[in-house]
Amino acid sequence: MPESTSVTSRRNILFGAAAAVTTGGLLTACTSNEPSDKGDSSKAADQPVADDKKGKQVTIGFAGPQADHGWLNAINDNAEQRAKKYSDVTFEATEGSNDTAAQIGQVETLINKKVDVLVVLPADGKALTQVGLKAMRAGIPVVNLDRIFNTPQAYRCWVGGDNYGMGLSAGNYIGEKLKDKKNAKVIELAGIDNLELTKQRTQGFDDALKNYPNIKKVARQAADFTVESGQAKMAQLLQAQKNFDAMWNHDDDQGVGALRAIKQAGREGFLMVGGAGALSAMQAIQADDSVLKATVLYPPTMAASAIDLARALGQGKGISGMAEFEIPAHVTLFSAVVDKENVSKYLPTGFK
Repeated sequence: MPESTSVTSRRNILFGAAAAVTTGGLLTACTSNEPSDKGDSSKAADQPVADDKKGKQVTIGFAGPQADHGWLNAINDNAEQRAKKYSDVTFEATEGSNDTAAQIGQVETLINKKVDVLVVLPADGKALTQVGLKAMRAGIPVVNLDRIFNTPQAYRCWVGGDNYGMGLSAGNYIGEKLKDKKNAKVIELAGIDNLELTKQRTQGFDDALKNYPNIKKVARQAADFTVESGQAKMAQLLQAQKNFDAMWNHDDDQGVGALRAIKQAGREGFLMVGGAGALSAMQAIQADDSVLKATVLYPPTMAASAIDLARALGQGKGISGMAEFEIPAHVTLFSAVVDKENVSKYLPTGFK
């Protein structure tokens, strides 16, 4: 018996030809209506949406982890506010959970509701892979946000940040600042060491420093992405290292604690580069009254881009600026460095 048109269409959306994209900005789906005039609190939602005509109605299910970190809260806000820009999008969001079993249950609920497209930022990519596969097999295309599933079969499109690129950008920025200094010393305040993303950020940083033979990394401590851990681990680094020229901190939330430890110790004479792009970090960079001189972005605006991609998927279209009829299979965001020269541009994207 031949497949119905709707089933065939959905299979084409799920398994059609796709490309890979690396981008430094928001994606714009070529399926948009005019943006709403209503104001909202999301700065990412202020970015332009596509200017073509309204498409068919699409229900997007969104499932993310518990927003227990500034970046994760910004992810939720970016997704919700971006969806509000489209009168042809219905947004169905789960409560969010760091418990993998609970999040699996939430995604299954969205599958049972027969949403048109799913956007999932899994608390654990490996643990959520099976439910991603379940959605795809049910004919619901999945946009896998940031933390990647174990197999591409579990998603139609992945969009996320570049952890290796973060380290690379941080290392090259510091390298350029210290390239003329003999026997320069740097230290690293990493994130949670058992996470793959932390390993990638460190690897990128180390690879960048190889381009500067005058620079040596003399110490590294792993914190836990919290203010408290940042303060405690930074205090240990300061006690062990009496002199150094620069440091890279993987996460701006733990950087708040690191700056407290630096202030308490009365230390200066080095430059600090942060990570992720928190509003507090950008404000400190703009004020230029501390050792923090730059931060490397890991943009939560990726959630807004995920909504654009999900909407395009649901409407069976590609994205503007690309010739293909389908959306890409992979979209990797660029890890830009924000310093005093360009902070005014990026300040509206900073998250609390």
